[in-house]
Amino acid sequence: MRRRTVTPGAGLEEVLDDLAAAPAAREEAAAPAPARPRERERERERDRLQTEFAFELPRGYVDDEGQVHRSGTMRLATARDELRPQIDLRVKENPAYLSVVLLSQVITRLGTVTDVHAGIVERMYATDVAFLQDFYRRINSEGHTHAAVTCPLCHGSFEVDLSGGRLGES
Repeated sequence: MRRRTVTPGAGLEEVLDDLAAAPAAREEAAAPAPARPRERERERERDRLQTEFAFELPRGYVDDEGQVHRSGTMRLATARDELRPQIDLRVKENPAYLSVVLLSQVITRLGTVTDVHAGIVERMYATDVAFLQDFYRRINSEGHTHAAVTCPLCHGSFEVDLSGGRLGES
């Protein structure tokens, strides 16, 4: 860092102008050569944080009309999502209800249902709720839906996507 002695008067304004111009000059010197539009788009895709994850339920939620909803999306949880159930009276009465409240806050879509609330999660099959709890844990702690597995027969290692497809698929 360079030191300068400034005397009262016009000298101070010159120093302030020099300081204001210096960051812009450093940014221009440090800026990489302009990328082509396609390269810029790829860079943006890489840098973009994935906040919503698609899933497919093993059984599916059956609504009042008898329609089965299997596919859906879940968003990443915020600190508020994890704190809000702690003050919910239903959770205070029954701590097991915490996962119902939490899942109802982070599921953004379930088939054609866009208003997912605790009542919907309550009416899901236990296997679907267990799937969603594991899915929630995976995307919020690991940031993806993939798991490394080993075949018990051939001992080959590979990766599966736990967001699922049809029943029996991964």
